[in-house]
Amino acid sequence: MRILVADDERDLTSALEALLKHEHYLVDAVYDGESAYEYGLSGNYDCIILDIMLPGIDGLEVLRRLRGADVRTPILLLTAKSDPSDRILGLDRGADDYLPKPFVTGELLARIRALTRRSATLETSALSFGDLTLDRTAFQLRCGSSAEHLGNKEFQLMETLIRRQGSPVSVEQLMDRIWGYDASVEPGVVWTYMSYLRRKLESLGSRVRVTMRRGFGYVLEEAESKDA
Repeated sequence: MRILVADDERDLTSALEALLKHEHYLVDAVYDGESAYEYGLSGNYDCIILDIMLPGIDGLEVLRRLRGADVRTPILLLTAKSDPSDRILGLDRGADDYLPKPFVTGELLARIRALTRRSATLETSALSFGDLTLDRTAFQLRCGSSAEHLGNKEFQLMETLIRRQGSPVSVEQLMDRIWGYDASVEPGVVWTYMSYLRRKLESLGSRVRVTMRRGFGYVLEEAESKDA
């Protein structure tokens, strides 16, 4: 799961990054309201931790704009303000939860788990394309009676491709979605993981293929027959 942390207190943000990465989350960190809005708008996150007192656009305005843009990502507000009116305003603008500073890290992690569980229950546990079914709870790709377990990156790539339902996804979009904006990886890593997926599709005997359309990106296509 990927989490966006938006807080201008860099020491706190660094500590949160270390904590969340230790808990096996992928983390992006930003330090101002404009960046929080831009990153949040991408829809690449399973949860956003948003400080209210951000420079530029404050956290409440970021929240309002994201909800206005129909971004449904769970948002946890962090703030040093203890006035109940601030909490009420944040929740009324669309926040899913609110945690005042200072906070206990165990409580923060518990709230993140609760938010991501709640969000996951709103989504179907399986996605389909052609003769394929992606089991989102078991991390399995199925075709008929055959199944292949997918690693984390393979799963995220297949999930992204199935959700696009035949529309191409560029390498840049895949890298942003799966490896993050600041990840020090080369575009060739996408090709490597697509090769893994292709081998698993062949092993399953699926009619679905991963195709690279030059100038557009990767796309799932279904052949007329297994021999096509």
